[in-house]
Amino acid sequence: MTYKVSAIICAAGTGERAGFGKNKLLTPLAGAPALYHTLKKFDLHEVDEVIVAASSPDYKEIKALCAPFGYNVIIGGKTRFESVKKALEKVTGDIVIIHDGARPYVTDKIIKSCINGASTFGSAVCAIPATDTTAIVYYGVITDVPKRESVYCVQTPQGFNTDAIKKAYELAEADGKTFTDDSSAYSAYIGIPHVIEGDRKNIKLTYREDFLRDVPVISAGGCDSVGFGCDTHAFGGLNKFVTLAGVKIECDSSLVAHSDGDVVIHALMDAILSACGLNDIGHYFPDTDKRYKGADSTKLLAKVMALAAESGYSLQNISITVQAEKPRLAPRIDDMRQSLSNICGIPCDRVAVAAGTCEKLGFVGEGLGITAYSTVLMKKN
Repeated sequence: MTYKVSAIICAAGTGERAGFGKNKLLTPLAGAPALYHTLKKFDLHEVDEVIVAASSPDYKEIKALCAPFGYNVIIGGKTRFESVKKALEKVTGDIVIIHDGARPYVTDKIIKSCINGASTFGSAVCAIPATDTTAIVYYGVITDVPKRESVYCVQTPQGFNTDAIKKAYELAEADGKTFTDDSSAYSAYIGIPHVIEGDRKNIKLTYREDFLRDVPVISAGGCDSVGFGCDTHAFGGLNKFVTLAGVKIECDSSLVAHSDGDVVIHALMDAILSACGLNDIGHYFPDTDKRYKGADSTKLLAKVMALAAESGYSLQNISITVQAEKPRLAPRIDDMRQSLSNICGIPCDRVAVAAGTCEKLGFVGEGLGITAYSTVLMKKN
């Protein structure tokens, strides 16, 4: 069954308890505003639309943070309950997941589990077992101590059938009631919420020290690993062309190699493998193996892409620099970019190819061969 998924991110609070003098979500964390890291986590294929609730004073700044993602930003309410209620009015998905902007350490796994749980059970509330003994306290005295094994700490995201959670909020508003989280409203008016496994690292940034504590490493960039590769081949082949990035380019001599001598693709393959923590291309495609004699490097690159995927990585960006005195590469740069785009399955605007000479210096400068360098950005899925 195909269903549309919406997400609501609550970011309309003031964050007074953090003591920054402004919305804590706009305070720097790992090189970017804390909210940015939360926004980035919802840039997934599984999520069709994202609605962010912001306060009026923070609206312009939060809207600017959301612009690269294409998220819709609305003015929230004075309380979390009011903000979610307003956001639900804009939701168009069959399933909606609601998340606090102050939880930037949420993982892809949790988000996907929340979506799957909501689609299967109608609700999916992220929670973890309590490790401390909890107590019910009235007027300074303990009136009850629940069994610890039955007590969970509720987190976000929380996912629901959209019509059901909308109804819960409408009924709560009609009764003049508010709730501090969505599962409470659902429980009061719809039914028993289903719990999914949360993560102890999925902390909520509440106090100043939460920005300084030992937490999972996050990056302001969109990728987790950088890879570098380099390859060189000498001229001396009998063909009247060289193959670079899978493109045949006329030349007075071809490159000598066990395979087709595509230095660009060989450098790219090593860069991808290094970013994934895997062995180099010589390990997977040794020049002592007759199967790879004259091999088409584009097919080898496809195999490397498969190895990366098996390791849980996806390619985000390619940068190639080629040093060659011959042939003239400028007219074929776009062809090379498009070729790599097609093989690797990423947009052409994420593939950069630059070419230059060595000013007659060294091995390349003497026209004896071609060298290619590659860097890549890989994202851990």
